[in-house]
Amino acid sequence: MTVCDQYAVQLTDTIPQLSSPVVISPSEKTLPARVNLDLITHFRLLLLLNLFAIRELPFGESGSREFEVSMSRGRPDIAGRGPKTCKIILSKVAEINPEVLKRFVAGEQSHDNNVLTVINALNVVIRMEPTMKYPFNLRSFFTNQETKDIGEGLQLWRGYFQSVRPAIGRLLINVDISTVTMYKEGTLIQLCLDFLKKQDVSALAPRRGLPDRERLRLQRFISGVRVLTTQTGEDGTRFKIPRVVKKVSAAGASGLTFTMREGGSMNVAEYFRRVQARPLQYPDLICVEVGSGALIPIELCEVPPGQIMRKQVPAEKIREVIEFATKSPKERLESIKNGLAVLAYGQSEYVRQFGMHVNTSGPLKIQARVLKPPTLKYGVGSRQVNVVPNNGSWNMVDKRFFKPMEIPRWVVVIYETLRRFPEAAARDMISGLVDGCREVGMGIQPTDIIRYENGQGRISEGLLAAGQICVDRTGFRPTLIIVVLPENGNDIYTAVKHFGDITHGVATQCLKSTKCFKARPQYFANVSLKINVKLGGINMIPDPDSVAVLSDPRNPTIIMGADVIHPAPGSEGRPSFTALVANVDAGSAKYIADSRVQTSRQEMIDDLQAMCKHVLEMYMVYRDKVEKRPSALLAPARIIFYRDGVSEGQFEQVLKLELPLIKNACRELGINPKITIIIVGKRHHVRFFPQNDRDADRSGNCQAGTVVDREVAHPTEFDFYLQSHGGLLGTSRPAHYSVLYDENGFKADTLQSLSFALCHVYARSTRSVSIPAPVYYADIVCSRAKNHYDPQGLLNFSDSATHVDNEGGTTLDAFRRNFKKLHQTQSRLMYFSNSNVNLFIAIHVDALK
Repeated sequence: MTVCDQYAVQLTDTIPQLSSPVVISPSEKTLPARVNLDLITHFRLLLLLNLFAIRELPFGESGSREFEVSMSRGRPDIAGRGPKTCKIILSKVAEINPEVLKRFVAGEQSHDNNVLTVINALNVVIRMEPTMKYPFNLRSFFTNQETKDIGEGLQLWRGYFQSVRPAIGRLLINVDISTVTMYKEGTLIQLCLDFLKKQDVSALAPRRGLPDRERLRLQRFISGVRVLTTQTGEDGTRFKIPRVVKKVSAAGASGLTFTMREGGSMNVAEYFRRVQARPLQYPDLICVEVGSGALIPIELCEVPPGQIMRKQVPAEKIREVIEFATKSPKERLESIKNGLAVLAYGQSEYVRQFGMHVNTSGPLKIQARVLKPPTLKYGVGSRQVNVVPNNGSWNMVDKRFFKPMEIPRWVVVIYETLRRFPEAAARDMISGLVDGCREVGMGIQPTDIIRYENGQGRISEGLLAAGQICVDRTGFRPTLIIVVLPENGNDIYTAVKHFGDITHGVATQCLKSTKCFKARPQYFANVSLKINVKLGGINMIPDPDSVAVLSDPRNPTIIMGADVIHPAPGSEGRPSFTALVANVDAGSAKYIADSRVQTSRQEMIDDLQAMCKHVLEMYMVYRDKVEKRPSALLAPARIIFYRDGVSEGQFEQVLKLELPLIKNACRELGINPKITIIIVGKRHHVRFFPQNDRDADRSGNCQAGTVVDREVAHPTEFDFYLQSHGGLLGTSRPAHYSVLYDENGFKADTLQSLSFALCHVYARSTRSVSIPAPVYYADIVCSRAKNHYDPQGLLNFSDSATHVDNEGGTTLDAFRRNFKKLHQTQSRLMYFSNSNVNLFIAIHVDALK
């Protein structure tokens, strides 16, 4: 028995059979969410965009009514100008019949727009009360009861997520804790100083200490921030006006001149001194341009509390966010229970009037099973060839790789100073790496080719120089380049990967100087996991007897993983990147990848047909040339396609747009495999908690292999939750698998066991991971897309980039034109097995959403 973070919901028989959704128009001028809430309060309607009412509204036969609402919010008239008014038309667009939802959860009706409308209405109802009281973000709201200052003008706030979810035979409310980044309240001057890490206000004066590069960086940070400015009415009453920052001025208030209506000109500082009778204390500081186009001196702006930062969290703050968001399972469950007092479903007039009753006596208890882990097979010479993981982990002691590779020639390039990484440290590192590789069966001899290079120069020239020394001494190129990076060496890393993966086709392995300096054997054992697969080796495979679906010789199977990565919030003009990863070997342990560029924030993969054709061809070539399979068994009989990053609302698009592309690729190759499509969902708030300590692992989480496919599953579709990894920190998040299409007719047990097995073949780890390895690899390939661009080129991926193309043409064309294909050598190898950052985030990011 397991506990889930969900609570049962009942709809009483008194809920009206007819409800009236309404919408605000005209829609061409979208109002801020807070303004919408002000309008709702004014009308005293029990509704929210989309708007729902519990009874038929008195709109007459037209079904529509127009209102004019004053936007003054109680502020006095200014200079004789009347208050702004908003014209609103409320129009009835549909009627809701709650009976369709009852039939849906009973499995008597399919999921359609009528069901979706009812669920949306109920979600609006439960969120209405907290939304009126607290800062909110989509399905979560946040309170200041638990906060943390993380510097640079940012704070973390704890909050609560809630969502109505249909389940088998009932409705549930999913409740979870959530974390958000807020702008720190106070003066705008202090917020800007905190962001720039300065104390002297002169740092905000362009004449004295604010370079244009820093000003643009600051502008990106505060654009969209709501500020309050104090203004005086004709009767002398002082009041605050909310405004939204758009830009930061290039000059200080004393250097910004504008033309007066009456003629003549005046600078901003002079205007406030003479006209507003408010001489500025800091006339040289920047101004902010607000939504109306007015320029406001920064010292007159105040940042109110509770403003969510809707931009990407700075990379250097990720660790602090994770530490704040991380809670053990017991702590998280207790926080969820305590959150019910804040949610106060029983006290909400909206919940009551819509006839909803939420059982808050305790979280839902559900049935769960723990799957048997696959047996993993290592190579000849291992003391124990077959290994059975224990709660998602195992060790490499006395193990040899299933297919270890040789490293006949290699060089070391160091982008750290001799003082910080002396030659003795380099020799120790070489010795440790040699020992680590030999321990797992790889053939390697120490190298004496060591070069120290300047990280500020052209990285490719230093790598070429080291490679040329190897050629001069041996007559051959190096098989591997080991690169030692300094702290904050991200730009060097990108250049190294572009050199190795794109232009020259040589394996590269980057090591942080602080990590490899006097490192322990375990560190080099982990490095060897990456190096072996980059060179074409196989670390281990699932034993054929434990994964029957993969070992059936009559039905060769290719496993594909696909993902799309989108630009970070606030990154304008950048495209999305797609990735497709697939196995080529019978053991589903050796993978290849293809990556493309497409329209920004588009989820469906445009080039999926060409990408599928490429990996299918590579699969058949490998089976022919390497595994020596008979010609009749070269083509796959089954395709199992794991798709990441797709929301429930996009499932139909996958079937309409992506499935035909997969079939077209097969048709081009003259093959006809049966296809199964499985969506892997990670961005959800379902959590499982062991009911007692004996069912928990050492971290307090449910055991690796916990599967739930009943009480919280979809009423009509084939889905399940699988927690495939052992816990380390915080509360583990299960992956949600939704089977959209299945020509193979797999049983639930078969797909659950297969998915669990694939979570164990992630090459660079001796732990099972949270999602199947091909999906994980696709995510990594997407995140490495910037490595395909010339580091010395015009396309800039840094946070300070202000343009992306000087060559003309559209931005997307520029990104496509400059996207370089993988080197032919690397296209056949697992070049992408080296992402420490992604593994860290995958393990710990459970608490962030």
